[in-house]
Amino acid sequence: MCTAVTYKTKDFYIGRTLDHDCSYGEEIAIMPRNYPIRFRHMGIIKEHYAMIGMAHVAGGCPLYYDAVNEKGLGMAGLNFVGNACYKKESPGKDNIAHFEFILWILGKCATVKEARKAIENINIVDTAFSDELPPAQLHWIIADSKESITVESVEKGLFIYDNPVGVLTNNPPFENQLFGLNNYMMLSPKQPQNNFSGRVNLQTYSRGMGAMGLPGDLSSSSRFVRASFVKMNSVSGDSESESVSQFFHIMASVEQQRGCCIVDNGDFEITVYTSCCNADKGIYYYTTYENHQITAVDMYKEDLDSYNLVRYGLIQGEQINRQN
Repeated sequence: MCTAVTYKTKDFYIGRTLDHDCSYGEEIAIMPRNYPIRFRHMGIIKEHYAMIGMAHVAGGCPLYYDAVNEKGLGMAGLNFVGNACYKKESPGKDNIAHFEFILWILGKCATVKEARKAIENINIVDTAFSDELPPAQLHWIIADSKESITVESVEKGLFIYDNPVGVLTNNPPFENQLFGLNNYMMLSPKQPQNNFSGRVNLQTYSRGMGAMGLPGDLSSSSRFVRASFVKMNSVSGDSESESVSQFFHIMASVEQQRGCCIVDNGDFEITVYTSCCNADKGIYYYTTYENHQITAVDMYKEDLDSYNLVRYGLIQGEQINRQN
């Protein structure tokens, strides 16, 4: 399970947690403008926008979990098990495999507005990357500094939803996630007033009681509510350090700790990594479960006119700064 969030101060940020019971050897991948992208049904694109993100690289192809391009457009794919439905090839459509969707959109589109237009002719097909990597059931958040949308390919078709909170988790479908916020409109960062009864002298006895009822479990529906509340009420300075720090604090509200979620095989689901990307500056920040120190990779310190994929392995192991 996962949570994706957008955030705006002076710059625009997008990031996510990857919650899983194992790692697939993900790494930071920078795709320069001239690195050829070979699509299964749409030929080869030799020139495109440069991008940076977290990916599992297989056969020279970065299978991005989340990424931003040089124009400031960001995108992330999250598990959507039981609801995602991909189609067969359709003549006259842009037939894009689910693992190519981020590459297709970020390679071609500079804004959410352009992405909306491109999606109108897209058919997300059920082509597997390989026998070892069958289709993953996903839905996506696409965002820039002005707006966010959610894209879901389900049995009834391909749908685009406005995403006013800039948050996405997993199930249920996004319409239901968003509607569920109606159940929490009474939450507030302020202390509550006594609406129970004027005949009973009720008083607050602790700070933070305005948020009583905010769900704290690890389910995707609860994480959507919690991330939305924390993100929508977060206050940060405009500097890069303040913005990035606040972003990671927002994501900390939905982290999964080892031992709290046991999956079918007896392993534990944990937050494998947390990302935060400054989409305006092309800087990708991350932490891992075993390393809370924030690490940064700057796309613009590489040759973005190159023909070669740039890859950085994740720094693992807790980095402790000892003061004495």
